[in-house]
Amino acid sequence: MTKNFLVNVLLVPDMVQLDMTGPYEVLSRVPGWRIEIISADLQPVRTDRGLRIMPTMTRDAAGPADLLVIPGGTGIDHAMIDPAWVAFVKQQAEAARYVFGICTGSMLLAATGLLNGRRAGAHWQARDLLSRFGAIPVHDRMVVDGKYFTSGGVTSGIDMALKVVAEIMGDETAQKIQLSIEYDPAPPFPGGTPFTSPHAIVAAVLEAGATRRKDREAMVDKAVAAMHRNQNREAEKP
Repeated sequence: MTKNFLVNVLLVPDMVQLDMTGPYEVLSRVPGWRIEIISADLQPVRTDRGLRIMPTMTRDAAGPADLLVIPGGTGIDHAMIDPAWVAFVKQQAEAARYVFGICTGSMLLAATGLLNGRRAGAHWQARDLLSRFGAIPVHDRMVVDGKYFTSGGVTSGIDMALKVVAEIMGDETAQKIQLSIEYDPAPPFPGGTPFTSPHAIVAAVLEAGATRRKDREAMVDKAVAAMHRNQNREAEKP
């Protein structure tokens, strides 16, 4: 299973860097796995907080992934209405043995139509929007439906990356990696989900994100319309 096992990780502008770098830290430690960071071109990509990351491969040059990884962030909102990204993810995901969506990366995966009728997770501020694509939103931190692994916001990507490694390579390999990176989270405050955080904190975060939510909903509507058009074209083919 380890020989020539290819992991393709998407990289788009304005993504959340930890959505990518957290799982990358885990997945890159699996013996024999090759990780490629895939972008539209080979220029440095600016993440939402200003960190720049170098891709290693373009979409056009990327080989078929054994494991496809789709991080989230504002940039994913734009990617899910970009026909080139949607087509790339659909082609890669259909052929991959495993598909891993982190945070709002699940939205781009859903825009391909591949999550229709499937259970899926995402960041809590976007999770309900998965239903517009025909997916079944689940509040769990980690959600597995067949070959599709999806997780909640940012740090849950590390948890799910360990779960993916355990699924493919066995628990021992995952546990060794967990120890190697000393992954033993102990947040200083209770909360971290809308169900466990104080109501005032949840309200403040929702208020701060209201404009982004409105913009995201508009992009989701466009992505859903494009998905239906593509599905109709496929259905009309002889």
